[in-house]
Amino acid sequence: MILTVTLNPSFDRTVELTAPLERGQVQRAAGAVQEPGGKGVNVSRALHVAGVDTLAVLPGAPADPMVIALEADGIPSLTIPVTSPIRSNTTLTEPDGTTTKVNEPGAPLTGETAEAILETIVARSADATWLVLAGSLPPGIPVDFYARIVSAVRTAASRNGAKAPRIAVDSSGAPLAALLASDEAVDLIKPNAEELWELASGLGITVSDDDPESLGFDDDAVVDVASRVLEHGLDAALVTLGSRGAVLVSTTEVVRAAAPRIVARSTVGAGDCSLAGFVLASERGDDAAGCLAQAVAHGAAAASLPGSQVPTLEQAASGPIAVTRTRRTLTE
Repeated sequence: MILTVTLNPSFDRTVELTAPLERGQVQRAAGAVQEPGGKGVNVSRALHVAGVDTLAVLPGAPADPMVIALEADGIPSLTIPVTSPIRSNTTLTEPDGTTTKVNEPGAPLTGETAEAILETIVARSADATWLVLAGSLPPGIPVDFYARIVSAVRTAASRNGAKAPRIAVDSSGAPLAALLASDEAVDLIKPNAEELWELASGLGITVSDDDPESLGFDDDAVVDVASRVLEHGLDAALVTLGSRGAVLVSTTEVVRAAAPRIVARSTVGAGDCSLAGFVLASERGDDAAGCLAQAVAHGAAAASLPGSQVPTLEQAASGPIAVTRTRRTLTE
């Protein structure tokens, strides 16, 4: 079972525009959809559609519209009761796939709620093969909360003589930097290029002044920065590069995968689907190249769908994905 944790979930509304966005103007929409969201929730949605056993943990009142929508979709979830409504995020997608997002701040969580969430994660991690910690932290949650979760899960597993789940983290900014600065062992992080640069700077790693988004797919700068980030208790970094594909950097090898050519409709949740693709391939026993190929296939398939829809396995076929791998060590 793959356990996902979303501390700052959202009810995501996506509006498809019929023409490029024009500020200050009245525009028509081709359609609109509203779906339960938040990074970990999206990972669970993609896993569920693929037939993989998953459980999404999140704060939310039983009568919250987002929680009701999650249940209506049949997504296995466990909510920790709160009194505040789950935030709403709005996304505008243009005909060429350009995406504009407006994310509301999450409702503050109390210390009691945070402890209840932590206890729930530790308890349910005993049955998990992967634990996915994803998204931003809402107000009221200390910046080192991800580090506390990782420590508590690994401590409980050791105390019980059990194997801890592999841990993947898809976050950014201060929460991710605090986790890596703590040197708690993490199996995988999933930044994009911009988030990787931000993380490296937060860890005191000197990086190129170049805009990471302008770096070519074959540029060794992404690999170099990821390699130095791995020194902070990490086994691997899955760096998504949008239309260029993705790179998986570990202590033993570098794997690169080029993205297929698609007509992009919405990039909302594409990165989350990439992570879902990676862990589901890991669950079925794929090697690093297979996991990366599935990650890229899932991300591309998601970007070709409207709103924050998640692809089926048939839509995210990984066979056509071109993958190259290079054996290496961090001392290269």
